Amino acid sequence: MSKIAIIGGGAAGMACAVELLRRGAKVCILERGERLGKKLSATGNGQGNVTNTAISPEHYFTDDPQRLAQILGGYPCARVVGFLESMGGVFVPDSRGRVYPASRQASAVTDLFRRELAALGAQICLGAQVKQLAYDPRRGDFSLACGEGQVRADAVVLAAGGCAGRGFGTDGSAYALAQGFGHTVSPLSPALVRLKTDPAAVRGLKGIRAEVGLTVLRGGQERYRCRGDVLFTESGVSGDAVFRASSHCERGDVLLLDFVPDGPLSRVREQAEKGGLLCVVNNGLARVLEKRGDGAALAKAFPLTVTGSHGFEEAQVTRGGIPLRETDGLMSVFRSGLYFAGEILNVDGECGGYNLHWAFASGLAAAEELAC
Repeated sequence: MSKIAIIGGGAAGMACAVELLRRGAKVCILERGERLGKKLSATGNGQGNVTNTAISPEHYFTDDPQRLAQILGGYPCARVVGFLESMGGVFVPDSRGRVYPASRQASAVTDLFRRELAALGAQICLGAQVKQLAYDPRRGDFSLACGEGQVRADAVVLAAGGCAGRGFGTDGSAYALAQGFGHTVSPLSPALVRLKTDPAAVRGLKGIRAEVGLTVLRGGQERYRCRGDVLFTESGVSGDAVFRASSHCERGDVLLLDFVPDGPLSRVREQAEKGGLLCVVNNGLARVLEKRGDGAALAKAFPLTVTGSHGFEEAQVTRGGIPLRETDGLMSVFRSGLYFAGEILNVDGECGGYNLHWAFASGLAAAEELAC
C-alpha cells in the first residue's frame, strides 16, 4: 500500500493510523504538539467518555445529515468499542449510555493508542506543524512542508482538529490547508462550553451545584430540554446540562432552570409555605431565591438570559468547518487522495461521548476508504 501522511495526532488521526497500519500501509503521523493524544487525555473531564450507546445522527449538527448517517451507520457504538478493545482496553457504559474505560482514565485510552502505534511501527513526527500542503501533478503525490523539512506522501488525511481547546494546539490554522484545494469553511463557533449571563442574575450563587431540568427558550418557544448538573460561576453557568444546552442556544436565549424537576409547583409552594425552601434545594440557593421574591416559583422556573460563552479557549468542540458535502465519502471532491477526519469537518455532537465517537468513526472510515 502507498505511503500515507496523517496531519494531526489526536483521536481521529491515531484511529486512522492504527487501522491503516493493520492493513499494511506505510503511515507517517505529523503532530504539531510535543505528544500524541493530548486532547484525548483530557476528554470526559479526564475520565475518557469515548462513545455513547445511543449513537445516531439526531445527536449531531452538520450540513449533510444523510452523509453523516451513512458514516455513523458503518461505525456504530459496538464497532468503535470493539476497535478500542482490540488494543487491549476494557470499556463499560454508565446508566446514561456514556461509555468509559473501566479505569475511568482518559489517559489510559491515549496510552493504548501510543502502545499500538509503536508496536505497528508507525513513523511519528512530533513538533511538526504542516505549514504548506500541495499536490505535485508531475510526481502524482503530495508534498507537506514542516518547518525546515518536507514529507512526501501518496495520500493525506487531514485530521488536525478545529479551533476548540487551543491549549491543545488546535488553533484553526489547518483549515487553510484545505482551502488551498478549493474547500470552503462554514462559520465557526464554540460548542460544549460554559455560558455567560448577566452577573447580577447569578450573584450569590457562585460555587453552588444542582441537578436541574433545563429548558432553552428562544422568543418564548422551547428549543431544547435536558436534565443534568448546573454549576454556577461568577459570570454564568457551567456543568453537564449547560454543556449540552450550549449546542442549542445562542446569545439572547433564555435558560429556564427547574431546581425541583421531580416535584410540581404546588408541592414546592406547599413546602415553602411551611418552612421555606430549606431541605428542598441547596441552602445557599434557597436563601437567594427567597430574597428575590416568590421562591417557590423561582425554584421551578429560574430564568437566565445568555449573553455569550467562554469562547474557543474553553470550548470542547468546534461548530462548523469543512462542509461534509464537499467530500465523497471522506475524500475531497476537489483533490483525489486528500481525506478528512474528525473535528475539522462540519460535524459536531452533543455532550456525552458523541464527538469522540465521531473522531474514531471518521478516522476508521477514512482508513477503510484508503485501503479499498
